Amino acid sequence: MTITSKLSRISRRDLFRLTGQYGISSTLIAAGGLVGTASLGSLARAAESTYEKRFAKEPKHTLKFGASGFNARNLLIERAGCLEFARDLEERTEGEIRVEFIGDNQICGQLSCVEKTQLGIVDIYAASTQNSAGGAPYLNVLDYAYMFPSRASQYHFLYSPESQRILRDPLEKRHGLKFLFSHCELRGIQLGLAWQDKPTVTKIEQLFGTKNRVTGTQLGRIAMQQLNLNPVPVAWEETLDGLKQGLIDGAETWASAVAYANMSPVVSQSVDLKFFCGTEHTSMSSKVFDAMEPHLQDAIMESAYLAQVHVQAANEAALVKTVGFSDPQLPDTIFVKDNVRPAFLPDSEIRMAEEMCSPEFKPEPWAQWRERLNKWAGGIDTYTEIHRIAREIPADTLPENVEPRRWWRTA
Repeated sequence: MTITSKLSRISRRDLFRLTGQYGISSTLIAAGGLVGTASLGSLARAAESTYEKRFAKEPKHTLKFGASGFNARNLLIERAGCLEFARDLEERTEGEIRVEFIGDNQICGQLSCVEKTQLGIVDIYAASTQNSAGGAPYLNVLDYAYMFPSRASQYHFLYSPESQRILRDPLEKRHGLKFLFSHCELRGIQLGLAWQDKPTVTKIEQLFGTKNRVTGTQLGRIAMQQLNLNPVPVAWEETLDGLKQGLIDGAETWASAVAYANMSPVVSQSVDLKFFCGTEHTSMSSKVFDAMEPHLQDAIMESAYLAQVHVQAANEAALVKTVGFSDPQLPDTIFVKDNVRPAFLPDSEIRMAEEMCSPEFKPEPWAQWRERLNKWAGGIDTYTEIHRIAREIPADTLPENVEPRRWWRTA
């Protein structure tokens, strides 16, 4: 039984009250240990017990974790690994590190968490790399169009020791951020209710000329322009209203983001364009990390590794069993309840889109950003290198079958 089903009898108001009293981490850790469907009373008792255990010892370090819009419920839809990381880090360090988890946009949002980490307001943050690219432009390096052919290739790259020199080290050197782990999906176009009575999209040309929300990523904007998708910058928090009011035709994001953000009631088709990364990542201040004792630095990395392995399995399951992003769809999933149709395009259409917009086939629009990113990376040809690593595994590898590796170790 999932934590979602365990909490099904508890109202949102009561759950918020418990998390306000005992903290989101204590409440969710408690829920995970309960057998069967939880009542409010049983969860409250378990949360109190967990809270007392976690706060029995004075920590050496308290880390403030700004988790943008995430909360107890939506982290069970998009499995970003934030709470698993926090829980494991506290247990692994036997209370030397305590994590103060602050979600629901209370301390920072998708666009501001990166900046608030750089300013020292929070120590760790979770948000998409695309939304964070405004404050940390090197994160654009993940967003070349069709660089990753599958979710499996994304996980393979993040586990690769080569991700250290291509992604993590330049990000840390330039922006003061230590990239810990990430969920992996590929972005598509989420069409609003105006497409509800239209046939399911099967060709990319059906999307030409539509007006679509774009995140903070500069490279994602290039891809959309090349595909005639008319990118319109809209803050994540305002996207729902934009779709609801018909101000935009669609939004570029990924399936579980639609589900966790309660966007599915205003989305009719989830078009799996797969045209660039959707990576809900967790990073921390490298200044804070560097100030830690060596054994605690080791613990942070091991907890990040555990969270990455957890996300790899849990989000793949949630996409099918919770979100409903599959064909056929399972009953009682979020997409089924809200009448969202996944539109999986044939390989020939994906190839057509790739030839229209990827740096491999259309290098000119990417040249300026590619040169800039390569310079920031110390002369690495970022696109070529990541493209190569992403194709080291067979094309039909399932995401859950990618071999986990500790990326910071070369041996």
